[in-house]
Amino acid sequence: MQVEPKQPTVKAAAETFIGDAWYDVLVRGEEPSRIRVSVVRFAPGARNSWHSHAVGQTVHVTEGVGLIQSRGGQAIEIHPGDTVRTPAGEWHWHGAAPDRFMTHLAMWEASAEGMEATWGEQVTDPEYIGAANEASR
Repeated sequence: MQVEPKQPTVKAAAETFIGDAWYDVLVRGEEPSRIRVSVVRFAPGARNSWHSHAVGQTVHVTEGVGLIQSRGGQAIEIHPGDTVRTPAGEWHWHGAAPDRFMTHLAMWEASAEGMEATWGEQVTDPEYIGAANEASR
């Protein structure tokens, strides 16, 4: 057994996030494990860009209210206790609701080749507002 030292909190990159978001890396598995786990904190209106994961991703909301959407699908409002699984290769984004902070655990695995995520375009303000309106109905 080993207690891992806490790593510094990291500000999410403007290239892949809109708004203010921070994350703490909790687990970065070493072979044979390829598990990755981070706590991600989003300020109101913050969200990540469209992306997909080689082996899929699971998010578990711990605080606040958020939004998540798969490409071509309806946006979903997510709350504490909600767990959402996105399959391998599915393009999606997630972030906070316009007027609420949101924190979630993000869990994924790197592929055998080391690929973790493929990043696409940012979620524009009109896309985000439309998603927020759609999810609140």
